[in-house]
Amino acid sequence: MAKLDIASGYGPEDWGFESLQARQKFRAVPVMEKPHDYYMDEALKEARRAYEAGEVPVGCVIVHKGMVVARAHNQVEMLRDATAHAEMIAITQAGEAVGDWRLKGAVLYVTKEPCPMCAGAIVLSRLGGVIFGAGDPKAGAVVTVNDIREIENQLNSDGRLDVVTGVRENECSSLLRDFFIRKRKKKSGEVAESG
Repeated sequence: MAKLDIASGYGPEDWGFESLQARQKFRAVPVMEKPHDYYMDEALKEARRAYEAGEVPVGCVIVHKGMVVARAHNQVEMLRDATAHAEMIAITQAGEAVGDWRLKGAVLYVTKEPCPMCAGAIVLSRLGGVIFGAGDPKAGAVVTVNDIREIENQLNSDGRLDVVTGVRENECSSLLRDFFIRKRKKKSGEVAESG
């Protein structure tokens, strides 16, 4: 079962801090029954499904009370829908699974840092944490380009979103890099054939 921070009504004994220094500087991310690597591996499985389908390889799982309640990968091309990002699909699934759009205490694991649209949905759904692998230097709206906590402060004052970055970062980045290299090679091959 997930342990939550004090904003969710639980005391410091349930926080799961690794050190006193961390307790003084940062809020705790809800502690899951399994390590972050385990859940990121599940998100990577989804990202590989996206890769095989010709989608940008982003995968996502949402964990609530120690259980994976949602899993998704990008489906923008398949659905011809700009909003069909892994995070958006998983948030919808998680709401159905827990019977509430408020996902307090749930943690979202995603292979690439969420974009502004997904960051807004993460905040609005009241997720307790977001954990990602690869940063996004162009559109990362959690910490890289924008800070999700600023969005959180603008949209609702009761949120306490916690963030962990760089989980399985090399694997997540490598999958994205390989996808775009393959896509560029395919595109340049098509250009060479038509020329």
